[in-house]
Amino acid sequence: MLGDCILLIISIIINSLGNALTVSLNLGSALWTASAVNMSHLFNMNLGNILLLEGIAVILSNAMLLHQFDWHRMLGNVLFMVPFSYLVSGIAQLLTVFHIQQLSLVPSVILDIIGVMMIGCGISIYQRINLILHPNDDFMQILRFRYLHGNAVTASLVAFIIPITIIAICFVIQRHLWAVNIGTIVALLFQGTFIALSDRYIFRKLKHQRL
Repeated sequence: MLGDCILLIISIIINSLGNALTVSLNLGSALWTASAVNMSHLFNMNLGNILLLEGIAVILSNAMLLHQFDWHRMLGNVLFMVPFSYLVSGIAQLLTVFHIQQLSLVPSVILDIIGVMMIGCGISIYQRINLILHPNDDFMQILRFRYLHGNAVTASLVAFIIPITIIAICFVIQRHLWAVNIGTIVALLFQGTFIALSDRYIFRKLKHQRL
């Protein structure tokens, strides 16, 4: 149990850093993060607050998919989501001190893709531990194991329909996009693959638990 808790903390840090890196570079974030960034501009709200509100909405969606209010699971979602939301926002602000936005295109793109890979790695670890999950990743996990026969790639693509819709609505209203670029395309096409590869090669003895 202690080992699972340590791995959970490590995975949250990896995922938070990956998300913050993509936000700071503005070359394309993972789709859920990109949708939150666009909503933060639309409503002129702090990114951490938007991530929190978005997470609450997904918690309710998860309950609908499960056909029940699993209060233990929902509490775990909240316990994960609150520190994670503000950790991403805080690290993103901290990274601006290093002026990474001023890097030339090639190293910026490489760093952005590394950020997306870190997100996939973090998700893989804490989904396998399955103590508590971010509601977005719980959403993908529910789709993956209850509806899509364990296929991480298909589950990621289906789960992305919601943030893509949010981004599209924000674009129609604002006529501008933030945090949507090459990294977003990489996340859309390969995040499920990054999760599946991390399942296989990162902490290989760690299997999916508590499903």
